[in-house]
Amino acid sequence: MTFSASAALSRVKPSATLAVTQKAKELRAKGIDVIGLGAGEPDFDTPDHIKQAAVEAIARGETKYTAVDGIGELKDAIVKKFRRDNDLDYTASQVHIAPGGKPVIFNALTASLDAGDEVIIPAPYWVTYPEVVRLLGGEPVIVRAGIENSFKITPDQLEAAITPKTKWFILNSPSNPTGMGYSAADLQALADVLLRHPHVMIMSDDMYEHIVYDGFEFATIAQVEPRLYERTLTMNGVSKAYSMTGWRIGYAAGPEALIAGMRKVISQTTSNACSISQWAAVAALNGEHDFLKPRNEAFRRRRDFMLEGLNAADGLAAPKPEGAFYIFADCAGAMGKTAPNGQVIETDTDFCAGLLEAEAVAVVPGIAFGMEPGFRVSYATDDDSLREAAARIQRFCASLR
Repeated sequence: MTFSASAALSRVKPSATLAVTQKAKELRAKGIDVIGLGAGEPDFDTPDHIKQAAVEAIARGETKYTAVDGIGELKDAIVKKFRRDNDLDYTASQVHIAPGGKPVIFNALTASLDAGDEVIIPAPYWVTYPEVVRLLGGEPVIVRAGIENSFKITPDQLEAAITPKTKWFILNSPSNPTGMGYSAADLQALADVLLRHPHVMIMSDDMYEHIVYDGFEFATIAQVEPRLYERTLTMNGVSKAYSMTGWRIGYAAGPEALIAGMRKVISQTTSNACSISQWAAVAALNGEHDFLKPRNEAFRRRRDFMLEGLNAADGLAAPKPEGAFYIFADCAGAMGKTAPNGQVIETDTDFCAGLLEAEAVAVVPGIAFGMEPGFRVSYATDDDSLREAAARIQRFCASLR
């Protein structure tokens, strides 16, 4: 018997960001000096006090199954975090903990989405959002937010996208892949639209909350507009700010009925997140955050010289991100030109393939994020690599004819 893919699997594309990272690793293994700017992963180590909490948890024997959606101590830490950082009051019964941000999204949509339900997703978007919707039989409604509006959706665009079939609106700020953030005023304008459509749930992905620059003040939509509290799932995690990508802890808080549904889903899928990781996350959320300031300053410095390098390249344009560690560059000015290997650059995929072949720089094409022509650069790597990458990108763009 040969394998036959399910209809659900056929609707889903593999992660383009992981594919680029893997390609860069393969080329390095062949001795090619590849600079990989594809991974969304901080290059800083997990802080020592968090690692020590994990060691102590192992020594205490915290190595058994936990409650399917998280230990009480971590739920309490999450409740305190939302109150401290976001002025949002939740109880432990409103908190869901899962092995990463992706399972949080999967669990929420599995618990609430029926076939044919629509989910509004602004583009550029994180690659996972539409794929999970498709996997579950929903319909992603992609709303393009172009460079002319700093890659942010407008209230009029949101209004036009809502239909009686709309179940969710997903908002990510600061954004992966653009790094652009929605201010409190921006969020209030979107909230005013959502208040007119009480059947729409809101998923606020705040994963990059603590990685912001230039005085940008982070806000989340349920905080800005309390009347949306009962319709909003506010999700976050420890991966980015705390450099804990491999620890696999995501969490969310929202309406009790939704959280109960998510608990039911996780009980029959992954079950609990790693027990040791949960105790490490308790230390992350409850502990000192002094390490964030110097790390954010390093990210800001990298952003600035990478942004300068990209905007100095022929045919590229990129707005200044307010957070996260990504730049999304528009490469429309390179379309129709010919690369040194003779290939005509017709798409952003062509551009990224040509850049990798000619200059050994790996970036992710904009088509993966629902916005083309463009590409995403992650500047979560060392300064020297970024400076060299910027020089190579400029050289490649200059070589196009």
